[in-house]
Amino acid sequence: MVEELGITAEGDQVINIGPQHPATHGVLNLVVTLNGETIKKVEPHLGFIHRSIEKMCESLSYRQFIYVTSRMDYLSSHINNHACALCVEKGLQIEVPQRGQVIRVLMDELTRIASHLLWWGAQAMDLGAFTPYFYAFRERETITTIMEETCGARLTMNYMVPGGVMVDLHPSFQQKVKEFITLIKSKIDEYDELVTGNIIFQNRMKGVGYLTAADAVSYGCTGPTARGSGVHCDVRKIYPYEVYGKLHFDEVLETEGDSFARYLVRMKEIKQSISIIDQLIDNIPDGDFQAKTKAVLKLPKGEFYQRVETARGELGVYIVSEGGTTPYRIKFRSPGFSNLSALDHMAKGGKLGDLVATMGTLDLVIPDIDR
Repeated sequence: MVEELGITAEGDQVINIGPQHPATHGVLNLVVTLNGETIKKVEPHLGFIHRSIEKMCESLSYRQFIYVTSRMDYLSSHINNHACALCVEKGLQIEVPQRGQVIRVLMDELTRIASHLLWWGAQAMDLGAFTPYFYAFRERETITTIMEETCGARLTMNYMVPGGVMVDLHPSFQQKVKEFITLIKSKIDEYDELVTGNIIFQNRMKGVGYLTAADAVSYGCTGPTARGSGVHCDVRKIYPYEVYGKLHFDEVLETEGDSFARYLVRMKEIKQSISIIDQLIDNIPDGDFQAKTKAVLKLPKGEFYQRVETARGELGVYIVSEGGTTPYRIKFRSPGFSNLSALDHMAKGGKLGDLVATMGTLDLVIPDIDR
């Protein structure tokens, strides 16, 4: 009877959170060992949404496999596609026209803002504040509408191609992006007043889910999760790609290492993305948006790797080619998997009520982890 209730011989209680629990971000099962309300162990169980994406990609052409990655971290689909296109271009030594590069970076940064907005609303809702969720989707809707006009989609974009982008920008793109930037600049202060400066929110976040810089590196954490612990890891700065090396923006670092620090990193990154868009939106070069490529692509025999900075951290694309029209092997290094691996370390010794706050600041998208 004791075992059926989930009580161990030591008197600890084992409970399941998810996969149906509304507090879990996606189809994730956490097996949590508790002593009273104190967490002794958090064991993530994956596999509920596994689709064998890497193996699937090995049967697709170098044009087709790119778009399967939209279904991994679906909140960074542009950036996922971008990483794959860059890896193929590296193998074929394709030079993307300047117009194509600028369009790609604009789409990436709009995607980053949209992702961080959704995360902000969800994080506040996890802690009991429902109003920010509606505010976040109000602004995010503007971005998805802009995306839909150019890409024809609102979530899984399928816009990046080897050599550039699939189609040129919609005629109203520049004007609508400028209108959105003006809008979001005024809303950031509103977000800070509503949530960031809220004493109840701060008390739920400060000192919770502590992660040192050394532990962040040890677990392979990247993105805002690592930068909240002071780890310098922004791929756009360390390994610049496209036009990022020519832009002026800051890598946001916080050193406290708690949930509030990771929160602040994402909020400040929205401002940096706004700055990047500001620098580019009136300086989109004329010319081709796509380099001329063959209809059927064959990568030379060898191994190719490309990394980019998604909204959640470093995404790596590794391709092994034998010279054919499909890859011999594809491996994705997704940021969410490594970030999730640190959850047990971050939550151990804390209270059950703080687990949701800690997990929320990892910004997990489960299909990114469970491929």
